[in-house]
Amino acid sequence: MRMVDIIEAKRDGLALTREQIAFFVRGITEGSVPDYQASALLMAILFRGMDSEETSYLTDCMLHSGDTIDLSQIRGIKCDKHSTGGVGDKTSLVLGPLVVASGGVLAKMSGRGLGHTGGTLDKMESVPGTRIALSTEEFIHQVNDIGIAIIGQTKSIDPADKKLYALRDVTGTVESIPLIASSVMSKKLASGSDAILLDVKYGAGAFMKTFESARDLAKEMVAIGDRLGRDTRAIISGMEEPLGFAVGNILEVKEAVETLKGRGPKDLVELVTRAGGIMLLQAKIVSSEEEGEQRIKKAIDDGSGYQKLLAMFKAQGGDVSYLEDLSKFPLAPYIEEIKAEESGYVGHIDSLGIGLSAMRLGAGRATLEDVIDPTAGIVLAKKVGDKVEKGEVLATAHSSKPIEEKENILHAFKILKEKPDELPLIRGYIK
Repeated sequence: MRMVDIIEAKRDGLALTREQIAFFVRGITEGSVPDYQASALLMAILFRGMDSEETSYLTDCMLHSGDTIDLSQIRGIKCDKHSTGGVGDKTSLVLGPLVVASGGVLAKMSGRGLGHTGGTLDKMESVPGTRIALSTEEFIHQVNDIGIAIIGQTKSIDPADKKLYALRDVTGTVESIPLIASSVMSKKLASGSDAILLDVKYGAGAFMKTFESARDLAKEMVAIGDRLGRDTRAIISGMEEPLGFAVGNILEVKEAVETLKGRGPKDLVELVTRAGGIMLLQAKIVSSEEEGEQRIKKAIDDGSGYQKLLAMFKAQGGDVSYLEDLSKFPLAPYIEEIKAEESGYVGHIDSLGIGLSAMRLGAGRATLEDVIDPTAGIVLAKKVGDKVEKGEVLATAHSSKPIEEKENILHAFKILKEKPDELPLIRGYIK
């Protein structure tokens, strides 16, 4: 078999066989397929696409390119959740503990954040002492003991995806739905969970910009999961404004704690309640989503979700006194308010603009080698639909360096004379 024949087949719009895809994935993993040929095939896939069978083959070959995690020693149905990314997305730190407090099991492996703010692991490491590198044995023991663990992915999981992701990033082939779907699902499936809930976001602050593209991606990923024997479902949520108020690592941890204590922002509470209800149904703990949602609300009201968060951090070495007394977290040395220049209603918040400003303040990384400032970020004072008076605070910027983002943050807020229509956060559900 020759790589050039595979490239030409896809160039001409033909469906690739399982053998051809396996040859390509094995070659990229072992290094026998050069980057220029891999890049050529990626571009052909971008233009010609893949059918659902090809995408499933690609996912299966990628997930078996390295180690897979066997979680059979963990009792119960193991659930996992994945978000396609957004601004202020601290969902896992709230949703995971709530699902487990409601009787579920969450065994989650996460990657590092790349972009506007840190990922879940970066947020967790902002709590002093927290370990995100556990052995498989420690991971399994912790989940059996307290029902939850969130750790970093091992380097041996899905090495094909690591190489392909790096190539896609520099060859203009990121925006291919089959390539995105196989990348996400190969990592999730290799991590060993029985049930997967995907939160596919769209809008200015998300990777997918339209509802239609988010729906297509969600359908593709759900089909892959189902074809490969996992209960996979997806919600589609809007990202026309940041999720919650906080954007930045320590700031988001604080908001996660407040949410688990019943003082969370409306949109974040709505998201974790709906997602949690679905996950409890997937775990066969409840007989309907509505019953699951009631259990999630109860876990907020009675504080059991918050207690699970403390238990997870304590098990992973974190100093939970910071979560018990949020004032212990350090504050950035530079904190400045951004004030409205006109009165009206907040009609739109440019999520991407807020996210990029947060990154430049130090909350995110442009490359994986960049060092994150855990104190940096932005806290919104107003959300879409809120009334605002001239001179009123719209947001507060936090940084370890002099703040030069005030104008950019101000311009992320669009002020209207009339109150805009309220849109639901969750726009679709694929199962």
